[in-house]
Amino acid sequence: MPSLLLLCGALALAMPASAQLRLPSLPSLPRELPRLPTVSPELLPQTLAALQDRRLAAVRELLRRHADQVEADPAGQPVRRQELLLVSPPAALLAAALAEGFVLLREETLAELEIRQLVLRPPPGLGTAQAVARLRAMDASAMVDFNHLYTPGGEVVPTEPAATASAPPRLAPRRVGLVDGGVDSGHAALAGLALQRWGCGGAERPSAHGTAVASLLVGRDAVFAGVLPGATLLAADVYCEQPAGGSAEEVARALAWLAGERVAVINVSLVGPANLLLAQAVAALVRKGHLVVAAVGNDGPAAPPLYPAAYPGVVGVTGIGAARRVLPEAAQGPQVLLAAPGSEMAVARPGGGYAVARGTSFAAPVVAGLLAETLAQPGPQEAAAALQQLARQAVDLGAPGRDPVYGFGLVGEGLRVAPERVHARSR
Repeated sequence: MPSLLLLCGALALAMPASAQLRLPSLPSLPRELPRLPTVSPELLPQTLAALQDRRLAAVRELLRRHADQVEADPAGQPVRRQELLLVSPPAALLAAALAEGFVLLREETLAELEIRQLVLRPPPGLGTAQAVARLRAMDASAMVDFNHLYTPGGEVVPTEPAATASAPPRLAPRRVGLVDGGVDSGHAALAGLALQRWGCGGAERPSAHGTAVASLLVGRDAVFAGVLPGATLLAADVYCEQPAGGSAEEVARALAWLAGERVAVINVSLVGPANLLLAQAVAALVRKGHLVVAAVGNDGPAAPPLYPAAYPGVVGVTGIGAARRVLPEAAQGPQVLLAAPGSEMAVARPGGGYAVARGTSFAAPVVAGLLAETLAQPGPQEAAAALQQLARQAVDLGAPGRDPVYGFGLVGEGLRVAPERVHARSR
């Protein structure tokens, strides 16, 4: 591990404002981080192509099955059909757009993030990509983007884990935020916990991914304990079982809600492309001293970076498998800050029982829970201190010091709930 001085210097690249730790000014936020030039041969088993293609295959299937609601942007990323985003636009641009036949579908001020977001529909006969280009041509400085969709950064396998017992959980009176799919509050590991929901008009629409991540954060029962068992979970469902769910618009709204609730640590196990609205929302949270913990994704070590994990100030988390080796499908690059267990993870599944999960999605809540144990209220200096403390505890793996594969190293190894621990009494 690096010395404290070197550690603080490295964390300054990722952490928000104080005299020593400054977030880069918003105009310098990168749209993309560079790809890694090489990939280590030992990270390329025969299964790697199949592992890293799962999300992309799911995106292709989404585009095929729901072409009436979803389309691809020029880079092939899924977006809401015939919708584009304007972020805090000047009045002159909005007036000019309406005069040209653009239709204002929705408008909302996210006061907690100091953002005004508008959703427009292009004029008849104009494609979404053409519409984005036209608005950018009207005002080159305007923040115009697609309404991108964000997808889970891992998968839950519907297999029963095999058997053993588990130690009783410890209780933690903390709060932690979650932006994901719906959570099954009736599951034995989540029943009776303090759960505040947002989205879907207050209706509960449980999802496998959201329930799994929630259980790793705060779950507890006789055979299972998450990182912060018994903590209050503020869970935003940005999907609501809709094909076009998980949009940048909805993620920004969910982040604004959590900012208003002053939730210090927010887990986002979702991945997608760079987006101007999401970049603004994340930057606002970081400035206020929230820690956004995000999965770096599973598209492979040489794939382009995924967001929000790759935005400045976000705690990007990779996953570790057997023998303390990084998951071969996990993303690599400067966005990786910490590593946590992410393979063969026992997780709650909707309707009862447990399943096995794999992916960086399930490493992120381990880190988020550890940070929430330390950081009770948002604040730039407090957030920096909490992150520095956790980084100091990391087991340095790979190249000495921080590296693009493991970040500062592995945390939370002892908190992992192995699948064999929950099978016997999970029926």
